[in-house]
Amino acid sequence: MELAIGTVLEGKVKTITKFGAFIALPENLTGMVHISEVAHTYVSDIREHLTEGQEVKVMVISNENGKINLSIKKTSTPPPRQPRPAREAPAPRQEAPAQSQSFDDMLKRFMADSDSKISGLREFADHKTKTRRR
Repeated sequence: MELAIGTVLEGKVKTITKFGAFIALPENLTGMVHISEVAHTYVSDIREHLTEGQEVKVMVISNENGKINLSIKKTSTPPPRQPRPAREAPAPRQEAPAQSQSFDDMLKRFMADSDSKISGLREFADHKTKTRRR
């Protein structure tokens, strides 16, 4: 029997592994439900959701080379998403507004910051060259 993709079937959980579950289907066929296709939420332990011998409704999601891949979560509607709380806006900087500073003041401040950063880099580079083995 060739199963079409999207077909919904009833099956029985045959074997549970750490990566999924094998489902016994009608006409002596077996398909596998991957752990990511068990529930709409993250599943760390499949045994919390399925037990051997349990009757389940599954949907065929692929059928290639005799391997039947099934999904349990596609047979049910996903739960509604909870809205995330809005993030708070970051606190504004405590700097003087740019309009009240003249261009010369801003340039002097930039040059001072730049000089202190450059001197720190130079000290670090000098320290590295002095401590290196030759």
